[in-house]
Amino acid sequence: MRKIAIVNQKGGSGKTTTAVSLAASLAESSKRVLLIDLDPQGSSSLWFGIKDQGKLFFDVLTARAPLEQAVQPTKIKNVDLISSSPLLSGVEKALYQEKDAEHNLKHAFANMQSASWDYVLLDCPPTLGMLVLNAFVLAKEVLVPVETHVMALHGLLQLLKTIQLIKERLNPSLELGGILACRVDMRTKHSNEVLGQLRNRFQDKLYQTFIRENVKLAEAPLHVKPIIQYDPSCYGAADYRALAKELISQEVCVEPA
Repeated sequence: MRKIAIVNQKGGSGKTTTAVSLAASLAESSKRVLLIDLDPQGSSSLWFGIKDQGKLFFDVLTARAPLEQAVQPTKIKNVDLISSSPLLSGVEKALYQEKDAEHNLKHAFANMQSASWDYVLLDCPPTLGMLVLNAFVLAKEVLVPVETHVMALHGLLQLLKTIQLIKERLNPSLELGGILACRVDMRTKHSNEVLGQLRNRFQDKLYQTFIRENVKLAEAPLHVKPIIQYDPSCYGAADYRALAKELISQEVCVEPA
């Protein structure tokens, strides 16, 4: 089981688009996926047509309920979801005096009777707090979506320092799985230059796949469908299918959970 935290501390970087689109694309390749929506805004949950059903997840994170009670199927074959709700914004307050509270989600996984997923994708909020720390402690890999904009590079460098700090202090198994260039507009010089900088600086840590700018990706959540169902032939669907294949191709190199 591969556990991948999808993280960027900059809003609008494509985290939720990547979480939902990658989950559906992996499922299309017959992989069983659990998507965990850790963002109190619940964008991933809303994309699957699920609203305000995240109380059980709050109870999981505060050690009041088993994880399996929070898992629900989606309309997408092979994709299960742990949905979010605004209640998650209260996790910080609920856990501020609890020792090692950043391990609660990992403990909940360890206590599950069975877990048959191939991938666990964690859609994280943009702020570094208890929710993201729980994701970092559970995950083995971090996937960082980055807009091809020069300002996004500054935030990326800070995030990489944070990941290294978490690795040193909380989760020695945590690794940077890869950096995903998003919203790439090959028609503009700026987007091409930033993509070139990413390739030069990060080389093997940059996924070969990049996500092209595509209005269909913005339209898909309005229709409550992942991109591969909303418009299977568009650039967005092709790019996320390619990303899924790239991740699957890595499986021989990944140690089992």
